[in-house]
Amino acid sequence: MRSPLTRAGLLLAGVLTATLGTATPAAAHGADAPDGTDYRTEVTAVTPARPGLSVRAVEAGARLELTNTGDRTVQVLGYSGEPYLRVGPDGVYENLRSPATYLNRTIAGDTRIPAEANPAAEPDWRRVDGSSTVRWHDQRALWREAAPPPRVRAAPDREHRIRDWVVPLRDGTEAREIRGTLDWVPPPDAYTWWVAATLGLLAVGALGLLPAGSVPGARALRVVAALLVAGGIAAVVATLGRELDAGAQGVGGVLVGLLGGQVWALLTGLGAIAAGAYALARRPAADFALALAGACLALFAGVANAAVLARAVAPAPWPATTARLLLVLVLVAGAGALSAGFLRLHTASRAPAARQGTGVSGG
Repeated sequence: MRSPLTRAGLLLAGVLTATLGTATPAAAHGADAPDGTDYRTEVTAVTPARPGLSVRAVEAGARLELTNTGDRTVQVLGYSGEPYLRVGPDGVYENLRSPATYLNRTIAGDTRIPAEANPAAEPDWRRVDGSSTVRWHDQRALWREAAPPPRVRAAPDREHRIRDWVVPLRDGTEAREIRGTLDWVPPPDAYTWWVAATLGLLAVGALGLLPAGSVPGARALRVVAALLVAGGIAAVVATLGRELDAGAQGVGGVLVGLLGGQVWALLTGLGAIAAGAYALARRPAADFALALAGACLALFAGVANAAVLARAVAPAPWPATTARLLLVLVLVAGAGALSAGFLRLHTASRAPAARQGTGVSGG
């Protein structure tokens, strides 16, 4: 008959295998939103300004978002000055004859342009949405080269203005412009963040060495469980923040975004909260619940977002340092709970064997 440790190990191994086999970046975050970047894209103005027309950068600067609630249609012009997008009271349209329609489908701009795309041709409008908001990748606001510019390579520890960019608009018969900036921001020292996370998870995991049946062991269980709840909350907050940074608005918009790309991170965060509360209530198999929930939290909400620790600009509506602190808490709580729960299961599996050995030697 298999021991509790063996059964737990087999189940954990199955969960980890399934996780690693399915948790690709696309499955974790959806579309091609970056996990972080060292280039900061900002919208500085729409000139001349008018009521009902606003633009901002979303997805850590990977897309521009234009909202037009006015009664006049606004066109975004493509790279050759041709009509590319149209936003007005009747919804959002894209011009199938504009090369930008195809180039901007991915952040890399590597989509094949069909032969019928011709910026000089009469626009062929296709309705893509019924709202007043459109989001798109725009190469004018991005740095698409693999290597940084020469001045950045010469002094990578300083901020650099890469360029001031402009995206032209046509508002009825009036010309307008989206103006913005693209800057290089020095990345953080990821090593420091990983050391902090490693020391934290080792400290939490060491709590699993305390005897499960003792008063210190019971207190340790409560500490680990409470930390797992905190890690789950951090994962939920970070996941919601990512959707808000991607431009999601309202409860419905956030839910659609979560179901489209962030569902696993959200579920593991909620699962960690539930497992921590379960363990705090001293339910049966609390150690196993801590280990399983911790493993999922560390992988789905922690390791899957590890790029945040090494990038200057995080996909979050708050400072990048806050995003890193949330991620470290997720890693410490998840991996720490996994280690502590596994050690407690190991101690529990050895106790019957020790009692049997004592009985034989005394017979």
